[in-house]
Order: sequence, then C-alpha cells, then structure tokens
Amino acid sequence: MKRLIFNLIVSGIALGTAWAIRGQFGHEQGAAWAGAIGALCIILISKREDWYNKVFKATLAAAIGWGLGGMMSYGKVVGFGRGTDFINVYYGLLMLFVIGGLYGFLGGGLFGLTLSESKERKVNWPLLLTGMTSGGIIAYFFIVIQWEWLMTPPRSEVWAVCLGMAIFLAWFLAHFKNPSALRVAVFAGLGGGFGFAFGNFLQVLGNAAEIRFNFWNVMEYSLGFFGGAGMAYGTFTSDWNVEDKPQKKSGNFIPILLVVLFFPFVVWDQSFSLENLQKTYEKLVSENLGIIALVVQCIAFALIVIQTAFVLLKYHFQRKDRLTEYAYEDVKALFISYFGVYTIFSLLITGAILSTYRIEQYLYIVNFGIILLILPKLRPVFLSKKVNAEKWGAHFLFMFLIIAVLALIAINIHGEMPGAQIRFEF
Repeated sequence: MKRLIFNLIVSGIALGTAWAIRGQFGHEQGAAWAGAIGALCIILISKREDWYNKVFKATLAAAIGWGLGGMMSYGKVVGFGRGTDFINVYYGLLMLFVIGGLYGFLGGGLFGLTLSESKERKVNWPLLLTGMTSGGIIAYFFIVIQWEWLMTPPRSEVWAVCLGMAIFLAWFLAHFKNPSALRVAVFAGLGGGFGFAFGNFLQVLGNAAEIRFNFWNVMEYSLGFFGGAGMAYGTFTSDWNVEDKPQKKSGNFIPILLVVLFFPFVVWDQSFSLENLQKTYEKLVSENLGIIALVVQCIAFALIVIQTAFVLLKYHFQRKDRLTEYAYEDVKALFISYFGVYTIFSLLITGAILSTYRIEQYLYIVNFGIILLILPKLRPVFLSKKVNAEKWGAHFLFMFLIIAVLALIAINIHGEMPGAQIRFEF
C-alpha cells in the first residue's frame, strides 16, 4: 500500500505541475498538453510493456478528454467561493467540484478506454465520438436553452456540453462492460472535482492571510494534483488484459503529430503573439522590446520543431519494422522532453527567464526535478477492485459534506474580498 501511495503522489505532482503551467495558456490546448503529461507519467510508472506500445494513442486520448474540459468557464464560479454567505460559497465550491469532476471524468475515461482496447476487444470509436457529440448538444439545448439552468451567468455555460458528453461516456462504458475504464473515469472525476473545490478554498485562505503568492496557481495545482492522483488510483486498482502484440507503426503516426506537434503549436499560436509577449516583457526590459519578443517567439517555435523532429525520428522513422515495440527508456525520454518543453514554454511566456517576479515558475522546475529523481525508484502496484456503485455514491456524499465544511470555514475567516461574486440574492 505504501508503494501505491508513492505512485499516486508522483502522478499527482506530474499532472498538478502541468496543470499549474496550463494556467499560463488556458483553454483546450493548454489542458490537453497537461492531460497528456499526466497520462505519460502513469504509463511510465506502470512499467507495462503493452502500454508502452500504445503510449501515443493513450496519451492522445487523455489529452482530448482533459482538453475538452478546457471549454468550460469557471472564473465567476471561483468568485462565488470568495463570498461571505454559506449558500453562495457552498454553491461556488460545489460547482467547481462539478467542473473539475468533468475534467477528470472525460480525461480519465478516454485514457482508461484506450488502455483497455485490444485486438480481441475493439472500441467502437465512431459510436463513442458521435454519441458524445450528440449528448453534448442535447444536454446544452435542454439545460441551458430550454430550462435555463445557468451555472455562471452571464459567462459561457459550455459545462453543460461537457456534462452531456460525460453522461454518454458513462453509458458507453457501462453498456459495453468496461469496468476498468469506468473506475479510472470515476476516480479521476472525484479527484479533479475535490481538487478544484479544495484549491478554491486554499486560494481564499491564502488571500485572507495576505500571503504574497500566486494562489490562483495553487488552485490550479490542486485540481491537477488530486485529478492526477485519482486517475492513477483508478488505473492501478483495476483489472487490465495483457496484449502481447506490438502496435503497427503506421497507427502511431497521426497520434504522434497531434500530441507532439498540433497541441503545442496551438498553444504557441494562441499565446506567443508578439503583442502578448511585448506586454509581458515591457515590465522587465527597457530596450529592444520588439527584438526580445521576436526572439522569445522564435525560441518557442523552434522547441516545437526540434521536439517534433526528435519524436518522429526516434519513435517512427528510425524503426524499420512494420510493427513497433517501445521500451521503458523510450517512454521516459518522451515524458522528459514533452514535460520539459511545456515547462520552458511557461518560463518564456511569463518572462521568468529574465526576472524572478514569478517565483512559482521555479517551483515547476523543482517539481519536475523531484519527479525525475523519484521515478526510477517507483515500483508498479496493481490491486484488483471491483465497481461498487453504492460505495461510489457514498464517496460523492462524503465529498459534498467535506465541501460544506470548507464553505463554513471559508465564510468565517474573512470579510468582503476582491473578486467576490453573488449568484443568489437574499
């Protein structure tokens, strides 16, 4: 059990750090990159050769699942948690539980589904993707347009789309009898939901204590840490079939391009504009602002090109056989390079390469170093636990109780706070 706990902690640190970095980029592309890092860490810890062979497909699935949640707006919901009355604060924390839960359920579910797929048990991906799309549209139509059950007016209510997708994914996993993937989805959802609510509580504590630190980043780290630990727990406590057959090399080409090239490129395109960089660096330098911004932009783009070339050569073109088998060192090299580029992107976009005004940026490097130091010492631990709907229901009720306690504590430690929002007037 002790070894399992260490595995969960390292998985949590990986996704927690990546999710904190994601705060610099936001939206679907940042969430997808972070989710991919979390999945890579779990596969690395598992030390399962059959999972090494599907590393790009599983990483892509996790990236898409976690990335879908990036559509949701939660800025105003965070403000509800900064209020002074129990109803609004409890509502805010509960809605953050829902939002974080949807992140984790979608990311964990698609990740687990890919791990469970084999030659003998194919996943009907067209049905799944069509159903999730339809479920998202139907849920949004009825919840938001027809019934006007709004979570965060006047902000975007795309959470309803993600809810519809999650409902269909849950049905799909149950209908096609995939308990392992369902476990991963549920525990990733529980972890992500609790992590987001608890992170908002920590943010309120930090601000009330007037501690000079980026507590928004602490909240993001909390979501990623508990979401990553939950996804790892669901993975390491499920039964998985062993597939000895290696993967076709051709089947990895598109996943490689999407994971290593497409997601990072969209992050670069959306975040590394010269205008954005100049706004950041004008606080740090007084001369040659345009040149510095252009250099930073080019460095970030070059990193994408270099990493893409490295991955394509190492994992595709240099492998002459039609079938591909990857080893532990291959997955580790991918994890280090992918995580490393993401961390460097954060240092570049914030200007932390020139100034220490964003101290949390260097904590990312410390976290990264801790992961690399501990990883070789970890040993995989798999426990066999079954789906237990009643027990899961009790877990959710317990979460609601814990969140109520957090809300009570929060409203009693501060007065009016900047950024507080009110959902319900009394």
